[in-house]
Amino acid sequence: MQHPYDALQPETVIDSVESQGLICDLRIYPLNSYENRVYQIGIEDAPALIGKFYRPERWSREQILEEHRFSSELRDLDLSVVAPWQNSAGDTLFEHAGFMFALYPRQGGHAPETGDLDQLFSIGRALGRIHQLGKQSDFQYRPRLDIKSYGTDSRQFLLDNKFIPDELIPAYDSLSLDILQRVEDVFARSSAKWIRCHGDCHIGNILWRHDTAHFVDFDDARMAPAVQDLWMLLSGERNQQTEQLSEILEGYREFCDFDTAEIQLIEALRSLRLMQYSAWLARRWSDPAFPKAFPWFNTERYWAEHILSLREQLAAMQEPSLQVF
Repeated sequence: MQHPYDALQPETVIDSVESQGLICDLRIYPLNSYENRVYQIGIEDAPALIGKFYRPERWSREQILEEHRFSSELRDLDLSVVAPWQNSAGDTLFEHAGFMFALYPRQGGHAPETGDLDQLFSIGRALGRIHQLGKQSDFQYRPRLDIKSYGTDSRQFLLDNKFIPDELIPAYDSLSLDILQRVEDVFARSSAKWIRCHGDCHIGNILWRHDTAHFVDFDDARMAPAVQDLWMLLSGERNQQTEQLSEILEGYREFCDFDTAEIQLIEALRSLRLMQYSAWLARRWSDPAFPKAFPWFNTERYWAEHILSLREQLAAMQEPSLQVF
């Protein structure tokens, strides 16, 4: 079966870039991206650009443009956010050969060190400024992070499409229901406000260079509680996560208030991400890039380990949340 990205050949990438009046020098390097197709593209007499070709039928034009406006507003506040390139008419989203695409300046750097408290403090300051703007208005077209899309729909897709081995279905069926009930209980107790967030703020989407955190890939930007952009930066044992979160919040609070009651959402959000990630891989399994990149997925061992992770999350949601001041 053909996949829509089969039509995205090198000449299509070149023609797309040149449709915007740029001259490609024919150097095209695919970058690690699976949801979309992303390339570093050489431009004659100018720095290379990054071309993102959006997965067909994932986002609407309005949703993509709303994300572009958000990242551009952040850039205009002198935040180090990699926002889309604009043509002479001020457009940021283009279409060629059936693909919507955007171009971005190339940003160098490396992933931050999660154990480096000075770096986490700087990242916290930047996130405080991002959320300061994020609170000023809501997304109109982009989605909310909610239990249905991340949890309930993910669970149902996996069960309906028979990805889980038969012998493991009873365990997954009952455990995932318990997880969702616990998540609903945690959300019901929360008074957190949903704001415009990066949405996928893990260290792979932050490039550290010249003592500055550069934020990239706002492709998953959505309405979410502020803590959604903080918890994926935490790692290690409980005492280490407490220290890391305290450092992030010390920087964050220089620019934006943070309701510490949101910390109780961390394990619930982690649980939803685990469920959504497995369903994301399953939904994309017909894309030839996915079996190559994730050969360990959809094996009996994978599902057994996934169920074990969900059990650990169910236990984690019953423990006291991290305590910071």
